[in-house]
Amino acid sequence: MARIYRDEDYRPRPNRRGSRPRTKTRPRHDSAVEGLVTAVDRGRYRVVLADESGGFPGIGPTGQGEPPSGVTAVRASHLRKDAVVPGDIVKIVGDTSGAKGSLARLVDITERRTLLRRSADDDDPAERVIVANVEVMGIVTATADPEPSYGLIDRAMTAAIDAGITPLLIVTKTDLAPADELVERFQASGVEIVRSGLLTDSTVSVAEVDERLRGRMSVLVGHSGVGKSTLMNALVPAANRAIGSVNDVTGRGRHTSSSAICLPLDGGGWLVDTPGVRSFGLAHVDRDGLLAAFPELTAATLECPRGCTHLADAPGCRLDDWVAAGKAGPGGVSRLDSLRRLLANTG
Repeated sequence: MARIYRDEDYRPRPNRRGSRPRTKTRPRHDSAVEGLVTAVDRGRYRVVLADESGGFPGIGPTGQGEPPSGVTAVRASHLRKDAVVPGDIVKIVGDTSGAKGSLARLVDITERRTLLRRSADDDDPAERVIVANVEVMGIVTATADPEPSYGLIDRAMTAAIDAGITPLLIVTKTDLAPADELVERFQASGVEIVRSGLLTDSTVSVAEVDERLRGRMSVLVGHSGVGKSTLMNALVPAANRAIGSVNDVTGRGRHTSSSAICLPLDGGGWLVDTPGVRSFGLAHVDRDGLLAAFPELTAATLECPRGCTHLADAPGCRLDDWVAAGKAGPGGVSRLDSLRRLLANTG
């Protein structure tokens, strides 16, 4: 016979919520070890541990396209809202043996010296963190096939300078077309220009590029098809980054690098290869940051009326006279047009 329950039979469970005092005090993780994040893949982080001197030894790739060997880690819950990117110096606990199937826990991100960011569009407030602690940004562009994207170059230079990163313009495919126009446009900007000698037949001479990246944390950015992966393979022969071609219809390159990866240079230092980008939004860069990326023009702005927008219709703007007088170099007209487009788009 089934039992019939009455109201007085009900016994509520004791309210256990709050029985344990909550605290914002986090574990100290005194035993945590430092490591360099070399790759990120679906919530897993490859981390190369620091050696006894506190440096990060170059450990070669374990296979084609693979990041350097090291420890696989996941983020601790208190870091779930924080972006972790290649180049980050982090602290990890748990199983740091690196054995197959082992998993460590990433519990802290050390203070970043630099942080390279971009947005999808100039009016998109959402920032996308690309890489941390980089000293040099190699902006790779081809003289032809595909044609140089001056807008992307200007934007990448602006993002680098705003982040405190030294931009380096690397010109490839000089066998197809001379680099004279590129050099003329940027020679007054103060940005160093290197012709890598990278040819379409993949014959390379990259000693000058390697010399400027050696011993540093660097990153390569550029449109797909400009020879970035070929250059990466020349600088890090064991990388085996996939090499693509340019679409005959659109004239654009095909994406061959699907994720950012940090690889050790033979002469010391680390190089981050990023997926080919088609846009470089600068929503995070203010007006002063934009002007700072055009040093050949900034002196003229000191003579402009207070509150000048520096756009073409700005009354009393001194930029046009400055460029007409040749004070911004032979590429002054095109650089001024680029600056004004950026000011109008991000204003």
